[in-house]
Formats: sequence, C-alpha cells, structure tokens
Amino acid sequence: MESFSSKILENAVNELSRLPGVGKRTALRLALHILKEEPQQVELFAKSLISLRNDIHYCMKCHNISDHEMCDICINPRRNQKIICVVEDIRDVIAIENTAQFSGVYHVLGGIISPIEGISPSDLTIQALIDRIEQEKPEEVIMALPATIEGDTTNFYIFRKIKDYPISVTTIARGIPVGDSLEYTDEVTLGRSILNRIEFGK
Repeated sequence: MESFSSKILENAVNELSRLPGVGKRTALRLALHILKEEPQQVELFAKSLISLRNDIHYCMKCHNISDHEMCDICINPRRNQKIICVVEDIRDVIAIENTAQFSGVYHVLGGIISPIEGISPSDLTIQALIDRIEQEKPEEVIMALPATIEGDTTNFYIFRKIKDYPISVTTIARGIPVGDSLEYTDEVTLGRSILNRIEFGK
C-alpha cells in the first residue's frame, strides 16, 4: 500500500486510478506530472474535463457525441443520408471516419446485446434505429458490429426486426479478424471491409 506525505496527492492518485487501465503507480506518475505543469495549463485541463462531462450532447438522430443537438455528420449535406452504418459505440464511428471510405451516416447502438453483462435490446438504441428506418426510408443499412458472438447476436436480432422493410441489409466484409473490435483494426483493412460489404446472411 502506498504511503503519501500529502492527503491532497493521495486523493488525486485515488481519483486518477479509477480511470480504465490506470493503476496506482501510473496514477502517481500522472499526478506528479500535473503537479509540475504551469497552473494555467492545469486549469485548462481541468476545465476541458468538466466541459466534457457537462456540455457534451448525444446527437438526437444517430446518438453520436456532439457539441450540439445534431452531430456534424448528420447535418453535413454531403453525406449520403440513404446509407446508415450501425456501430456499437462512438469509437467505431471514429475508426470508420479515419478510413475516409464511408460517406453515409451512422447509428450508434451504445453497446451490443450481452446477456452475461446484463445488456438487453431495450438497453440499446435499436428501437430508435427502427424508427429512423420508418421515417427516413434509407436504401441500405450496414451492420458494422464486432466479429464476436455478441456482435453476431446483435446483428441477427436487428436483422429480424428490419428484414421486412424495403431496404438492403449488408454487413462489412470479414477482413476483420474474428473477436476483434473495429477500433483496433488498421484503417486499410477497415476501409476495404466497408467498401467490400456483403448482403447480410450470405
């Protein structure tokens, strides 16, 4: 157990160590680094975290993070509103955008179905996706979920819900290794998987 000469430092280390993947030793290094920074820099850092928590919106259309009620992707007139790419979370939007190979729009589920973790369809934005399909009448829905059991379960659940609509349901090509998340896939492979998508169920 660490012994601190300062309760303030100890509190800072405890809070930093709550971050994912940050142990007590890493938290201590971060705290000491912050302590050496100029006060103005630390203040900017603190303000950015508070703003992140208090001022971020979730796009009312696709559930991506945004500075406003609608994200920049949804309001961009150059994006093809007739193609909706369904992803697990915001990190996947960032990964696909980095490929510069997709010009449609997104729908962020906020997770995938996982009974073990207690995540059911009602915990995700699946109904909002169905509502979008009814209202916007897209031509294609791309299922871009992880190549895992949970990802496949979510794919099939959504497919059953939307298969009777007059749309093409496709999935990204499996150039992505089974069990991998999109955010860890290199941009070339991910870009090709988007471009070479196949009809779902084939």
